[in-house]
Amino acid sequence: MTLKWEGDTPYRLIKSAHLSRPEHYFSIYQSGCNWSCKKCHSWEFTQYANGEWMSAQDIARIAEDYAQVVTYREPRERATSFHALDLCRCCGTCVQISYLPVVEGGKTAHKLYLTKTGTRSKLCPQKLQPEQIVLSPQGFGPARNIIAFTGGDLACQPEFYARCAQRIKDLGQDLWILFETNGYGLTPQNLDLLKEAGIDAFWLDIKAYDGEVHHRLTGASNDWILKLPEDMLKRGFILEVLSLYIPGWVESDQIERIASLLAEIDREIPFTILAFFPQYKLRRVRPPNLEQMISAYQAAKATGLRNIRLGNIATFVKTEEDFESLLTSAPEAI
Repeated sequence: MTLKWEGDTPYRLIKSAHLSRPEHYFSIYQSGCNWSCKKCHSWEFTQYANGEWMSAQDIARIAEDYAQVVTYREPRERATSFHALDLCRCCGTCVQISYLPVVEGGKTAHKLYLTKTGTRSKLCPQKLQPEQIVLSPQGFGPARNIIAFTGGDLACQPEFYARCAQRIKDLGQDLWILFETNGYGLTPQNLDLLKEAGIDAFWLDIKAYDGEVHHRLTGASNDWILKLPEDMLKRGFILEVLSLYIPGWVESDQIERIASLLAEIDREIPFTILAFFPQYKLRRVRPPNLEQMISAYQAAKATGLRNIRLGNIATFVKTEEDFESLLTSAPEAI
């Protein structure tokens, strides 16, 4: 329902495409998915056909438009979501919005401008100039030279992605291509195809370490998923990994096992522990609290993994006291 062929041309149903936060890259949100995860945070369009049919040529066209507004160019090894917060925390403190009248074609319209404020937040990385900050549908930040496929995942049908990657690379705009994936369709043959086509990086969502929990959560086995990090790195892909802390489902013990697996392969693999918030078929499961997230972070860090962050912080940090406690316990995790 969300992938079709017209002659020799594959089309994918795309819900939306825009500069996303806090990733600071251009995200293509796909409808449909090869899994039906009980905790899906994008179920409105991954579990229901919803969007506009687009070909690889259509994707390349919007990527070319985005290339014209890029404000920060990353090296390939930083073509990840993980490294976005090294640049900007999305607070918008350094800029101020103004709507100024502009006369165009004899008519007056109001155009948005961002001007310097001369101030920065205490957590600002101090790496960007205000001129590099732009406003997008999800807030403030830079526009990095990365195109990401996100939302629904049909890596089991790699031809569409391969053609998109080839078209984007043919633009010659130095855009990196990131694939956010559950990994299920990434067989050795499909990895080789995507490598040849020009995919640069993967954001691999390892949803559980325990096989039985993984099957109950997603409807699929994780046997192959746990082998993917090593296979991806062997092929020269840039890799980051994410796991969701879901109370009663995926807690510190499984987070630690996933981190240990990654540390045995390469201690530098970026790893994000994301806080679950109630959605889809797990609406009655509460989100993790601050203590649980810090515990998971410390368990992962004890494995020797060096690059670990906590995500969805507003889910478990509710007060100024919580924030100060997080800063004290795990300052490098935010």
